[in-house]
Amino acid sequence: MTNQQPEINPDSLAPKEESLLLNLVCNIILPTLILTKFSGENYLGIKLTIIIALAFPLIYGLHDFITRGKLNFFSGLGVVSVSLTGGISLLEMDAIYIAIKEASIPGVLGIATLISLKTSQPLIHTFLLNDKVFDVSRINQALETNNCQAKFDQLLINASWILAGSFFLSSLLNYLLAVIILTAEPGTVSFNEQLGKMTALSFPVIALPAMTVMIGNIFYLFRGIKKLTGLELESIVKQK
Repeated sequence: MTNQQPEINPDSLAPKEESLLLNLVCNIILPTLILTKFSGENYLGIKLTIIIALAFPLIYGLHDFITRGKLNFFSGLGVVSVSLTGGISLLEMDAIYIAIKEASIPGVLGIATLISLKTSQPLIHTFLLNDKVFDVSRINQALETNNCQAKFDQLLINASWILAGSFFLSSLLNYLLAVIILTAEPGTVSFNEQLGKMTALSFPVIALPAMTVMIGNIFYLFRGIKKLTGLELESIVKQK
């Protein structure tokens, strides 16, 4: 008598989709509420509030890494960013260091995007033109058939500059937001409250404009790929 092995559904092995709501709650809503409402000595106190507030993004990033089995680039970047913010705040360093930190991370990404154009794997492939979104093999086959590889390479260069521009925009807005809001003395309740306010405003003031540029860049890629390959949108995008 043979033992039949249970069939495994491949979909059950796939990593779960990230929850946007959980992302917002852990990275923005809870840190904002804790920093703005519980920094007083009658509650958690200044330093403990910072530790607890920033623990949520850190735990979320680590949980994302454990559940997916691999490092999500943006989650990893978020963990580094939160750790630096926490360290600067707990050491009561001048707020300008937070502003520099806020600007440096997207700034470095923008520079890396442009430098990567000189390599065999431009970062545009990681951020936008990756095989999770696009049917890359079909696109490459169509480009070869239409003899449009050179024009496609120029399309990627243009899209890379737009992508870098979105990072530089985020860098500028990050810096301005931190400089404008963080005016209180570090190590005070007011500073914690301002840090919470900056966290809350980071999404509408920084993320939305950068996302708008990014979405525009995706549509630019869609239109360019469609023109060069002759493929319809349904053929370009990977179907789940």
